[in-house]
Amino acid sequence: MLQDLFPRDHRRYECSRCGAELEAFACWLVEQGHRRHPLRLHLHRAREALGRSHRFRSGAMFREADLREAFVVPGASAYMYSCTGRIFSRFLADTKRLIRVERTDPLSLLCRRYRQYLAEVRGFSVPSLQHHGSTVADFLSRGLPPHRKLSRLTAADVEGYVQIKSKENKRQSLQHVVAQLRAFLRYCGDHGESPAGLNIIDTPRIYRGELPPRALDWAVVRKLLASIRCRNLRDWRDHAILHLMAYYGLRPSEVAALRVDSIDWQAGTLKVEQRKTRSTLVLPLARPTLRLLRRYLQSGRPDCDLPALFLRIRSPIKALTHYGVIDAFKYRATKSGLPLDAASSYSLRHAFAMRLLRRGVGIKAIGDLLGHRSLEATCVYLRVDIDMLRTVALPVPRPCCRPGRRS
Repeated sequence: MLQDLFPRDHRRYECSRCGAELEAFACWLVEQGHRRHPLRLHLHRAREALGRSHRFRSGAMFREADLREAFVVPGASAYMYSCTGRIFSRFLADTKRLIRVERTDPLSLLCRRYRQYLAEVRGFSVPSLQHHGSTVADFLSRGLPPHRKLSRLTAADVEGYVQIKSKENKRQSLQHVVAQLRAFLRYCGDHGESPAGLNIIDTPRIYRGELPPRALDWAVVRKLLASIRCRNLRDWRDHAILHLMAYYGLRPSEVAALRVDSIDWQAGTLKVEQRKTRSTLVLPLARPTLRLLRRYLQSGRPDCDLPALFLRIRSPIKALTHYGVIDAFKYRATKSGLPLDAASSYSLRHAFAMRLLRRGVGIKAIGDLLGHRSLEATCVYLRVDIDMLRTVALPVPRPCCRPGRRS
């Protein structure tokens, strides 16, 4: 692999102190989807960093602390070397060659025991463990006063942390934070790590259907799509993503789950796997959409064998996640210069529903296209169409006057 990447200088890499590791690192980078140019740069930085230290030798284990020190360089290249160091550490962890340094302070040990409890006793999934671990780490860093032990935690400290999070999150998101904090404080109280009873925290109240969908005006949606000048890979990809969300009402998770074979070119249909309802929806595609997708596959998609329809632009080349779809909308909304500060990627989905509603499409048909299981979820969009609601409003009754009395 090194000879293919460095036809002239491959011996400098193969004969270095960690030549075997560099060869394996190159193969691992190719498997991860890294492109040729950034891959060569990572190998160059890894050779320079490992060659400066005598602590590393081929075939031995690597200590995490030594790697962190080796990839620290002064100057403008410090950030790039630190990125290569993190990627090289992940490579060693995957190949069971990395010796991690675990913190042994009481709070770190408590967090590891709590994570083990959530995984083995509560049976939480990996994403749930990450959410709980993030909340606990944030609470211990900002909610616990400095130089105070967890055993002296007070209800005022917990309330102060909840107030901090209430300024950073909406009530719907704050509910999850409070639930995760409750679980941690209950565990600490049961195991004598903190005073008992601190887990009794009032949860924010939310009401079903209290907020109508945030729909964009269709003229604004068209301006947003027109603001994307398709000149490079990212432009073609983002334009195709926002087009599908605006004209077909797809969720970000549904866009990320699309595959190349989801498009039936002969029938002119798109098969959508709806993650929220776990159902499959087959949508007919208009001719402009088919032309756009065909042009994207020709000019905007990296040349690789991955089955996903939309891929990352930066190295490593992987399937785009739903967070990447959300970031694409935020990037295009900011770059367009339109008043979209309060809009989210779901605003395109809501605009799609409102456009159909104003064209006279029935609620049941809109619900089927959106993938709603109940009609009640679709009827929420009626609250946004103020013009239509005015047509069904009843006239205000006038007071009746009895005969012989002045009005």
